[in-house]
Amino acid sequence: MTIHRVARSRLRKALLVGVVFSFFTAAAQAQFFGGVVFDPTNYTQNVLTAVRELQQVNNQIAMLQNQATSLANQARNLASLPYSVLSQLDQSITATSSLLTQAQRIAYDVNAIDQAFNQTYPASYSASTSSQQLLTDARTRWQNSLVAFQDAMRVQAGVVKNLDSTKSQIDGLVGASQSATGALQAAQSGNQLVALQTKQLTDLTAVMAAIARAQSLEGARAVAAQEQANQQTERFLNYGTGYQPGTAEMFH
Repeated sequence: MTIHRVARSRLRKALLVGVVFSFFTAAAQAQFFGGVVFDPTNYTQNVLTAVRELQQVNNQIAMLQNQATSLANQARNLASLPYSVLSQLDQSITATSSLLTQAQRIAYDVNAIDQAFNQTYPASYSASTSSQQLLTDARTRWQNSLVAFQDAMRVQAGVVKNLDSTKSQIDGLVGASQSATGALQAAQSGNQLVALQTKQLTDLTAVMAAIARAQSLEGARAVAAQEQANQQTERFLNYGTGYQPGTAEMFH
């Protein structure tokens, strides 16, 4: 009986030692798995470091995206306006200027004007000027006034012809300015609108110059005609000594 109890006690001790040994062996395997000691504190620090690095990467990605957006905006701001009316404006201004240079007889030239007025629009006529010369000058002045009015109407017709193209240019520029994608396109469309207004002012200046030329020549013709009339009146009134009685022999 005693022997059996002793054997049982020894068996229990042996089993307890085996369990304890197995527990410590499993724990040792858990800590030394792969030959690396697991440190919970170090692991936590490593995880936090990785999170911070990941956040920095996300911040850099967001920064690059912002830079890409900024570059895209700069590209849009630097994009040139695809619509331009400058060549058409140049052609219109050139056409109007050409009409002015085609002025007949007395052109828009200071020397030519001075020469014409000295010859055809004298301040006064001398008594030695022949009647034929007076008539020739009067006809020349009349022709100058006539063609000046014709030139003025031709300039007006050219400007009126430009109105249709001006309307289409305004519509195109307004549409381009409204659909502008950047600051440069908006500025260019605005500059072209200013250029279009300048062209309109040029046309208006040309019309006013042509009308003023015609009116000036007509006014000069009226003044010269008055001087010519005064000279002819004076000649009519001072026709000479008149009839002088003398001795006449009727029969031989």
